[in-house]
Amino acid sequence: IEGMELAENLRKQAERFGAVIELDEVQSIKKNGNVFEVKTAIGEYSAKTILIGTGSEWKKLGIPGEQEFYGKGVHNCATCDGAFYRDKRLVVVGSGNSSAQEALFLTKFASHIDILIRGSEWKASDVLVHEIEKNDKITVHFNTTTDEIIGGEENGLPKITKVVGTKDGKKTDFETDGVFVFIGLKPVTYFLEGTGVEFDEFGFIKTNQKLMTAVPGLFCAGDVRSGATMQIASAVGEGASAALAIREYLEGR
Repeated sequence: IEGMELAENLRKQAERFGAVIELDEVQSIKKNGNVFEVKTAIGEYSAKTILIGTGSEWKKLGIPGEQEFYGKGVHNCATCDGAFYRDKRLVVVGSGNSSAQEALFLTKFASHIDILIRGSEWKASDVLVHEIEKNDKITVHFNTTTDEIIGGEENGLPKITKVVGTKDGKKTDFETDGVFVFIGLKPVTYFLEGTGVEFDEFGFIKTNQKLMTAVPGLFCAGDVRSGATMQIASAVGEGASAALAIREYLEGR
C-alpha cells in the first residue's frame, strides 16, 4: 500500500468515528482558566484539552542556495528522490546514522557521492561506517563545512552545479547534481512560546508518564516529544495512549 493511500484510509477511519479534520496552521495556544484558546491562520478554536502531535522536521543548513533549490536539487529523503540521480554525482551532508544509511542507499543510483562532515569523525554506528569505507563510490571529507549551493538553469529548470565548502580551512568546490542533507531533526514547537510547556536541551517537549506536559490538559505524543523513539509504530501507540490519558483526565474533572 502506498503512503498516500494509507493516509487517506486513516483520515476516513477518523472521520467515521466523528473526528473533524481542519486544514489550518496553529499560530499560538493560550490557556484561559480551564479552557485552551487556539489561534490559527484562519480562525480560533477552544478546547478543554489539546494533544500535540506535530512531529519533527529536518534541520536546514541555512546557507545560500539551499532554499532556492529546495526540492529541485536539495533533498532530505533518499528513498523519495534518489532515483532521479541515476549516474549523477551527489553530495551528502551529515555524520550520523541517517547520513550514512541514506548515502549507502544512494549508491544504487549515483555515480559518486561526496559526504561532507563538519567534525573530525563519524557519529554513525561502526557497522555503517565500515560499509561506507568499503564502498568505492563514496568519498568522505572530514573537517569540511558546507557553505553555499550554486547552480543555474538547464532546459528551463533549476540545476545545481556545485557545493562550495571549507575543508581544513581552505575553500573547496564539490561538483554535484544534487545535495542530500541529514543533519538532525528539529521539533515543530514554534506555536508553544509562552505556554509554560517545558522542553529538553534539544527543544523536544517534556511530558510525564501520562504524556501530559507541564501545562495541565496539554498532552503530547510522537516525534515532537522528549524521549520519543522516532518510529512510526511508537508514535501511533503514543497517540492511542495519550487519547486514553485525556479521557481519564477529563473524567476526573
